[in-house]
Amino acid sequence: MSVEVLFYHLTEQPLEAALPKLLQKCLDRDWKVVVQTGSLERCRALDAHLWTFADDSFLPHGTADDGYAEHQPIFLTPAQDNPNEADVRFLVDRADPPSLGGYKRAVYMFDGRDQDAVAEVRLRWKEAKAEGFEVTYWQQTASGGWERKA
Repeated sequence: MSVEVLFYHLTEQPLEAALPKLLQKCLDRDWKVVVQTGSLERCRALDAHLWTFADDSFLPHGTADDGYAEHQPIFLTPAQDNPNEADVRFLVDRADPPSLGGYKRAVYMFDGRDQDAVAEVRLRWKEAKAEGFEVTYWQQTASGGWERKA
C-alpha cells in the first residue's frame, strides 16, 4: 500500500483555523491521527486550542501529559512517536518527520509567508517522491477550502 503525502499550503487562514477542519475529516473516516508539532510549546498551545476552537464542538485528543495515548483518536506530540497507532500523521511548524512508511497518509501543513518553511517543504516533496509515495499539493482558497494544484 502506497502512502499518500499531502502538502497543504496555508495562504488565507492560519493553522489554528485550518487544522481542526482537516482533523475532523479524519475522524469522520474513523482514522486515528497523530499531529507532530515543531516544539513542546506549540503542542501545548494546539492542545488548548482543539478544546475551544468552536463554541459548539471540540476535537477529542490528548498529549503525553494526559496519559492513555493508545486510546486517543488524535494525539499531539513534538516527538516522532506514534503511540496511538495513527493512520494519518500531520506535520506542522516544520516538524522533523519520522519514517512515513507505516501511515495511510502524511500531511504537511506550511505557512506560505514563511520562506524557510516553503524551502523546507520543497525538500520534503522531493524526499516523498524519491520514496515512491503518492504526493499532492493543495493551496488554500480565499474561503478557507482547498484547491488541488499538483
